[in-house]
Amino acid sequence: MEPRKILTRHENNPLIDPADYPGIISAFNPSPFELNGKICLLVSTTNTNKENNFRETFLAESTDGIHFTLSGTPLVDRSSIKDPVVKALGGIIDNRITKIDDFYYFVSPQGTWEVGHQGCVSVLYKTRDFIDIEFVEVISLPWQRGCSLFPGKINGKYYRLDRPGEGAMKSGIWISSSPDLIHWGCHRPLLSPGYAIWNGLKIGPTPPIEVDEGWLVITHGMDIPDNSMHYYIGALLLDKENPQHILGKTNSYLLAAEKDYEMFGHVNHVVFPTGAIIKAESDEILIYYGAADTRVCLASGSLSRVIEACKKEL
Repeated sequence: MEPRKILTRHENNPLIDPADYPGIISAFNPSPFELNGKICLLVSTTNTNKENNFRETFLAESTDGIHFTLSGTPLVDRSSIKDPVVKALGGIIDNRITKIDDFYYFVSPQGTWEVGHQGCVSVLYKTRDFIDIEFVEVISLPWQRGCSLFPGKINGKYYRLDRPGEGAMKSGIWISSSPDLIHWGCHRPLLSPGYAIWNGLKIGPTPPIEVDEGWLVITHGMDIPDNSMHYYIGALLLDKENPQHILGKTNSYLLAAEKDYEMFGHVNHVVFPTGAIIKAESDEILIYYGAADTRVCLASGSLSRVIEACKKEL
């Protein structure tokens, strides 16, 4: 099947619209996970409240994956963070969340401009219940976005995918490993941007999902076809035992900004994923994504067809 026909937008899109929440200017780039029979999202927001540099993350919950209730309280209580530098970092947004054993770990690319430097660093948090949130550590140097953890050790090591670089920097995906989720090294380039027209300037990861065929990674790509940024959604497949080995990738994008709610907003022409949920029993993949950095939307389709598109490099 043509990759651009695999996913179908939900008829209720946008699922979360900032117009429904006073004080929130934009709600975008949701990180999806399942908890206690519910589908939940960590939703990035831009707010009218000047605290936390106008940016924050809120928890959204749903019993059907369509109708969400957005919490009125920011996910992370900054006052609980004892480290004064970490407390002063930029807003917590664009999280990537991974469940490892009994904990949910999420990584936020937080700005260092607020503490007199430049670029984002990857900040790691963990929780069991999304009530008590624990700051773990800053796990990268600046100019780091898109840090996505694998859900457990592979041959005795933790692994993660990164997308170094920001702004107009040409940015691809790197892979590294760690003994403890804090100390990272053995950095290697994994995938460069520009292997297809839709990712000419950037390509970045989301948390890998284990499938029978390997590790499925939903990706974002960015190109500048008309002197403005256009974002796309794609996928790649990694070897289960050696995630530095790419088994395949979509040469076509899966989704592009085509609807008005994706084309116009805080940042135009954006469809941006930060994770996905799979329903293996029904051969379904649910991709919640940010639309125009303003709204939260959903596209879904056949999991096996996405994997096939990666393997055949369609």
